[in-house]
Amino acid sequence: MKVKQHDPRGIVFYLLRYSRIFLGLIFIFSSTVKGIDPLGTSYRVEDYLANFGWGFLMPHALLVSYIIIISEFLLGIAFLFKLFFKKAVWLMLLMLSFFTVLTFFDALKNLVPDCGCFGDAIKLSNWATFYKNIVLISLNIFVLVYARKLVPRRPRFFPQFLILVITGTVFLGFMNYNLNHLPIIDFRNWKVGENMKPTGLSMEKKFVVYKNRKTGETKEFLFPNFPWKDSTWMAQWKFVGQRIDDSQVHKKYNLVLEDSLGNDHAKAIIENPGTQFLLFSYNLSLGNSKGFQKAATLESFLNSKGISMVLITASDRAEISRIENGYHLIIPAFLADETELKAIIRSNPGLMMMRNGIIIKKWASRDFLTPDQVQKYLVSPEH
Repeated sequence: MKVKQHDPRGIVFYLLRYSRIFLGLIFIFSSTVKGIDPLGTSYRVEDYLANFGWGFLMPHALLVSYIIIISEFLLGIAFLFKLFFKKAVWLMLLMLSFFTVLTFFDALKNLVPDCGCFGDAIKLSNWATFYKNIVLISLNIFVLVYARKLVPRRPRFFPQFLILVITGTVFLGFMNYNLNHLPIIDFRNWKVGENMKPTGLSMEKKFVVYKNRKTGETKEFLFPNFPWKDSTWMAQWKFVGQRIDDSQVHKKYNLVLEDSLGNDHAKAIIENPGTQFLLFSYNLSLGNSKGFQKAATLESFLNSKGISMVLITASDRAEISRIENGYHLIIPAFLADETELKAIIRSNPGLMMMRNGIIIKKWASRDFLTPDQVQKYLVSPEH
């Protein structure tokens, strides 16, 4: 009979191992989802810089986001494979300490509604973010105290350095691809294949309120379930208002598209039953000039096919006129909120094809289609 021997390493060893692996995986996951959308991460960095009075760093928000993301990734790799481990433990403690303090004040004052810790993949409240950091920093301190147990001998420098350089370079290329094109995974509402038309419209309820002319009593009725055919009742009561309960309606977008007169065309454009192209630019003066040139060429082709293209921007009418005249891009233009436009597409300008309210395809400015390329999207049923 074989006797089961006691593991001399003990429970602390296994707790250390699992804590190290957990921290490494969390940091790799967090950096990866942010690396999928580095431009979106820079928008979140801008929010923090603006609210914490660090405006001097605003022009460098993208660089700051790159530094945060790549540092987080390399620390995750270092933890997972025990590379320069003692230094990595201290560096992670410094990073977690900074963000724990930052998220505490953020939760206390609610300066930035979403920390963006896991990009757009997982949304956490400010207090949940702070408590998450408390858990992580506690595990980090535990690992720090017993770090010597995880690295019993001095590992060689070059193999560790080489692994970090290779993985860091590959990850940097991954981030650049997502930045220069569009995120390979879209975690936001405006993703390809999404039907943007609201659902549950049949559940919308309309209530009317009538007031008794003599007593002043008010009553609310579910339309049309009130005695509107009773002339005697109607003579005693007068209409004073209405209320619409759309709590059961799921609205897919919160977008207002204003023309030059202030009329909202969002429903007509987003829920258009036909095929159309939407050119987005949250700031026309910052838009890629080659993108506008390609858009003008594409618009001429689409116009010949009877397919519309509209421009949606947060820039003023003077800037719109400059773009129209400079690129001969004479298309209907609508004004929208800058933050909404940044969320819709991570490119300036960016192009979206929609059909019957469904997002068919999205392109970054450097990937705008030629007339020949767009033809397949117009004739192929699978698109």
